[in-house]
Amino acid sequence: KAAHKVRCRGASVSKARWPAPVAMTTRCLLLVALSALASADEEKPYEVPTSIDGAFFFEPFINTERWVRTEDENYQGELQLQSYGVFRGKAELPDALPADQGLELSSAARKHGISTVFAEPLRTKGVGLVVQFELLLKQPLQCGGAYLKLLSADEAVPPAALNGDTAYTLMFGPDKCGAVHKTHFILRHKSPVDGAIKECHLVGETAAPPLSDKKPHLYTAVITPESEVKILVDGKEVRSASLLDETAFSAPINPPKKVDDPDDSKPADWVDEPQMPDPASVKPDDWDEEAPRLIEDPAAERPDTWEPDEPLQIPDPTAEAPADWDADEDGEWEAPLVPNPKCKPSGCGEWKRPQVANPAYKGKWVQAKIDNPAYVGKWAPRQIDNPAYYYDAAPHDVMPIGGVGIELWTMQDGALFDNILISTDPAPAKVAAEAFAARSEAEKAAKKAKQEAAEAERKAKEEERKAKEAKEEEEAKEKAKAEAEEAKENPEKDEI
Repeated sequence: KAAHKVRCRGASVSKARWPAPVAMTTRCLLLVALSALASADEEKPYEVPTSIDGAFFFEPFINTERWVRTEDENYQGELQLQSYGVFRGKAELPDALPADQGLELSSAARKHGISTVFAEPLRTKGVGLVVQFELLLKQPLQCGGAYLKLLSADEAVPPAALNGDTAYTLMFGPDKCGAVHKTHFILRHKSPVDGAIKECHLVGETAAPPLSDKKPHLYTAVITPESEVKILVDGKEVRSASLLDETAFSAPINPPKKVDDPDDSKPADWVDEPQMPDPASVKPDDWDEEAPRLIEDPAAERPDTWEPDEPLQIPDPTAEAPADWDADEDGEWEAPLVPNPKCKPSGCGEWKRPQVANPAYKGKWVQAKIDNPAYVGKWAPRQIDNPAYYYDAAPHDVMPIGGVGIELWTMQDGALFDNILISTDPAPAKVAAEAFAARSEAEKAAKKAKQEAAEAERKAKEEERKAKEAKEEEEAKEKAKAEAEEAKENPEKDEI
């Protein structure tokens, strides 16, 4: 900061235009503004990361050379490298750093598809998995996805054939449409018994992801070697669970030991109704199910002050037509309606008796029930050993990952992905997170500097305005004084 101290003493001032103190103050304010901008740039250095040591995969989107767009005809959405601050060709996000860019989904109401394939599959046995990426939504997401898919190596398809049916190992990221507003974590798990694959959705309450503030956010999913799952947004944990917890996923990783016997069926004479209608319960002869709940009050009488012939509203007797009202052009003027004062005591118009409870009302008759003597109990099929049972004690060892895909449909354009990282070690993700934090701080510093510069410029203009007014006032005084002295020296001029 010391390097940016502003020295105003000795500043060059044009005496012919402004008084020296005012001009120096104005110049100082402008120098302060420039100094603030310079300080923001130098005190908060940020460099766009191009690689992260130790990461299995890192994509900063300096270019898209290793990415292939799908050739599926249903995927017509445009994808392009775009600056953080530019949206639809205009600088819409002024706080974003102009040097940074990412991969943007630039078409609304379209499917987008692009992917990259690893040279060798990623295996997570004994080490776990970390998936992290930055997401900037340049307009609030109303309906659509903003997640990544880690593609399965065992069921690999050419990148040009990417579509919604392409096999993936993990799907992670935010999604919103209708009642859905969550961060997805969907793991596809393969049975070691029969090879069947099931989708295991992480369930439970999590904080809704930020999808409308037009700021970059960092999404991180961690699978530890102990098969624990952690979901973080901007470095803060929002959900954790164990892959071995059968209640944490829509379909548990490990199936149950016992299942219903598909060959077992309920006997025809099985009675599973605990109660039955009471044969001794009979509807009384005088039970009227048609009697209404409410009837008119037979004791009610119309009040003497009721005005049956008066309307509820009348033209306002105090209103007058506007002075510029032209009947030929505007039509006949009509006063606005106001409540009829004659209706205040009791009421006006047609009088109706109030409703009261009907003493004869009983409602629909329902036959009483008694315990069923033939009741056996609730029937359930017998349990047998699950032929597909297995126990995966290390589900962190997910199906081999062969690539990364962005396969999305969204109603809003402007979703920008950046700094995609995949690792088996949390350390590289921490480094990338620190870079994300550094950019956030740099953006805040740049914003603050712009605000300070704008405020300094405003103050400078205000000082300039005051100086001009002071100068004009001084000149007016000098002129008046000169005229007074001239009049005093030449009184005969005033007489003439």
